[in-house]
Amino acid sequence: MSEQPVEGPEKKYTTDRDSTTWWQLRTRPPRPAVVFGADLLPALSVLSLVTLLGFPLGWIWSRLAPPRESTMTRQGELVPVLVESYHRFDGLAVFLLLSSACGVLVAAVAWQLRGRRGPVLLVAMVLGSLLSTWLGMRLGTSFAAGMYPVPDTLRPGDLVAVAPRLDTLVGLLGQPLAVALTYGLVASWNGLDDLGRRRG
Repeated sequence: MSEQPVEGPEKKYTTDRDSTTWWQLRTRPPRPAVVFGADLLPALSVLSLVTLLGFPLGWIWSRLAPPRESTMTRQGELVPVLVESYHRFDGLAVFLLLSSACGVLVAAVAWQLRGRRGPVLLVAMVLGSLLSTWLGMRLGTSFAAGMYPVPDTLRPGDLVAVAPRLDTLVGLLGQPLAVALTYGLVASWNGLDDLGRRRG
């Protein structure tokens, strides 16, 4: 009678993947929650500081935006000469470029506040940027009007340099969009659940 091989007790093996997953589930730290109360006061400070950027923004724009050469009509209206009406778009483009660059700088500086990173700071920067661009548009047109005053005595056919204006709400979008886009890109590149707040 031939001998039959005797089978030993079955051994159960666990893969490294299963054990690692189980160990990670036991030792994984809890997902950090959004901190609202502690970040509220710093966020208000950031909002105020960003709003004050409207002063230099409006002043710089008033120096860079081109005036429009206009002529006085018989009806007493100032009409732009030939292609001078295009300077209306030029003034808006200059303001959007300046405000967008300001938004990128604001987001880069705010990211250095490691202990305050998060959505509360982002909302404060966006609201502050809206106020900053609104203030910049108001002050910029006032500064420009002081640089190019309209003479009191104008006759039909006289040429005069008319101050640039910002009469569209599109100018409000440059800085807030630049802040949100830049801060969002940096946060997504960071990849940490707490955005590195614990290391601050």
